[in-house]
Amino acid sequence: MRNRVVITGMGVVSPNAIGLDNFEQALRNGESGIRFIPQLEELKFSCQIGGVPKNFDKTWADCFGTELLPYQNDNIGYASVAALEAWQDAGLSRPKDDDPADWDSGTIFGCGICGMETIASTVVPTVNAGKVRRLGSQVVERVMGSGASANIAGILGLGNQVTSNSSACSTGTEAIIDAVWRIRSGLAKRMVAGGAEGASPYTWGGFDSMRILARKYNDQPGKGSRPMSATACGFVPGAGAGALVLEDLESALKRGSRIYAEITGAMVNCGGQRGGGSMTAPNPEGVARCIKDALKDAGISPDEIDVINGHLTATFSDPYEVKNWSEALGRGPDNFPYINSTKSMIGHCLGAAGAIETAAAILELYKGFVHPSVNCEDLHPGIEPFARRIPKTCLDYPELETVAKASFGFGDVNSCIILQKYEQK
Repeated sequence: MRNRVVITGMGVVSPNAIGLDNFEQALRNGESGIRFIPQLEELKFSCQIGGVPKNFDKTWADCFGTELLPYQNDNIGYASVAALEAWQDAGLSRPKDDDPADWDSGTIFGCGICGMETIASTVVPTVNAGKVRRLGSQVVERVMGSGASANIAGILGLGNQVTSNSSACSTGTEAIIDAVWRIRSGLAKRMVAGGAEGASPYTWGGFDSMRILARKYNDQPGKGSRPMSATACGFVPGAGAGALVLEDLESALKRGSRIYAEITGAMVNCGGQRGGGSMTAPNPEGVARCIKDALKDAGISPDEIDVINGHLTATFSDPYEVKNWSEALGRGPDNFPYINSTKSMIGHCLGAAGAIETAAAILELYKGFVHPSVNCEDLHPGIEPFARRIPKTCLDYPELETVAKASFGFGDVNSCIILQKYEQK
């Protein structure tokens, strides 16, 4: 017998909204968080738009005061705020500094390219100027790969496993899956899981040089992120964090917790950069295996999937992704699930993407709706046969039972989660 894993709390720092309630309304309304970024114009980026959470300093101050702000960076700050919201949303109290460690609770919280802003703007110029002693005692905490999880552990007093993963654009989803496996095995009662990514031209510059960022909509930022569109010209870079509190069902019931959903299936794999896969492109067989194995893990058939929250980045990969889903599920345009892309509103938040998008999928499942994919009125010809399964406006769907969420990333890595309405069995 394996422990059942449920979601009891969520927190979101997203380009189109901060806070769970605000995020839900932004999703329902199809609100874009993509804005013109003057710094990118000054630095002569081809893409001069991005998804960056607004007025975050105020949110941080509301949560933690202003004393620690100078010692944080976006990656750690976004993660900390999202994790605290998720913890409190789960009905758990923020501990005092002198409380004992919570040995039953831990965190797996990842990032794609951690601390880049601090490295580029502080570490490199200070060291090159021969002023190493001016770096201060906190700089290592801000740039280490586990900076986000370490800070979350301190805020919440977590005594179980505390670590950060990194698996490119699959990071946030993979962190959730790793936490699921830990709870299933009985090694933890609850885990805070998710991903974060800071906003930095030093992170985004490499993608701009690859010419895979949107560059034709600098004067129309809200139209720039165009997953599944024939006029898509690359992804819009984004930043933020998503956090979930995953909990052993027995613990959740004992606490009388609200249960958003149950994670019944989970799988990660890699296509090995074979069979058409590469560092930047997926092996279709790897994608199909990941989806099929997640379904097998959930013990459900492909016909039970009602909605897919896709990876769908607004690159050349979108039609291939829809095709891969169709083949993996054995479902063509006539009986395909609904499919949408949260990235159409927030851009591609890299290491945070899977976590923010999983929170979106859980809200859809719990509240019974399917959010729109914006900016895809002109569907790519390869996706056009599936047009009636792509909501352009918010769709009420109270009978929604099962959502599949997948993420794919550089390195030919894949992850897939099956979310279902909680039912007492």
